[in-house]
Amino acid sequence: MSTPVRTAPPVSATAADPDAAVVALDGVGKTFANGTAALADVQLEVAPGELVSFVGPSGCGKSTVFRLIAGLADPTRGTVSVMGTSPQRARRDGSVAYVFQDPTLLPWASVRDNVALPLRLRGDGRRERAAAADRALELVGLDGHERDLPRQLSGGMRMRVSIARALVSRPRLLLMDEPFGALDEITRQALQGELLRIWRQADDMTVLFVTHNVFEAVYLSTRIAVMAPRPGRIAAALTVAEPYPREAAFRTSPQFSAAVAEVGAALHASALPAGASAPATEADRVQ
Repeated sequence: MSTPVRTAPPVSATAADPDAAVVALDGVGKTFANGTAALADVQLEVAPGELVSFVGPSGCGKSTVFRLIAGLADPTRGTVSVMGTSPQRARRDGSVAYVFQDPTLLPWASVRDNVALPLRLRGDGRRERAAAADRALELVGLDGHERDLPRQLSGGMRMRVSIARALVSRPRLLLMDEPFGALDEITRQALQGELLRIWRQADDMTVLFVTHNVFEAVYLSTRIAVMAPRPGRIAAALTVAEPYPREAAFRTSPQFSAAVAEVGAALHASALPAGASAPATEADRVQ
């Protein structure tokens, strides 16, 4: 059966119906114990089925936003809602899964046992865990590697195992914090394609994705949240209008180049001091 074509939901930076948002950040601020203001007045709503990337300079609070959404930390100000409830409750009921840059696999455990770990912690039976893990491994293209140990796998394969472990509990929200950052470009692009395939097949899953790579953000995303430096805030939420499925040819298209330029300009503008003007672009000069 063919995978249905998926198009970007027509959602602005603030959804019309907050109750429909998978993630809602309202006036969120975070100040650490040492007094460092990590986030200030973060506003964003994410609709079901979106794939939203977060880009911004190092230290702007992207990972802090994800920790708040995952319920691993609490905001100092404002509210964070995940599927209409608290992040902690959403995580406890299995609605939220997290993929880190480091696969963090158990070196002594098989691929199958690594993937099944969330189900084991939840108390599922052995047969149920194994069957669910095998389905997740098939989804990421690792069927046949169930008995392998992590040391027998390449970096890209270990990341696939990490993604399968996140998917095994069938989350409604998948948080991915620079998952492809340490991979070579060929492997990275291959996994980008795999992520889009998995996301399109799971049409009820929302993905939030942190990256420093503007090209990656444009290729993957329905929208891109551009974050300004500390205290971090969302300076712009840009829509990528290209429909899905996105083929390799999109990377060399004029539409791709234009979207990359738009995100780059937003990143540059967000880093300027208050009241400063960005230099004119070539399009501005032509006009």
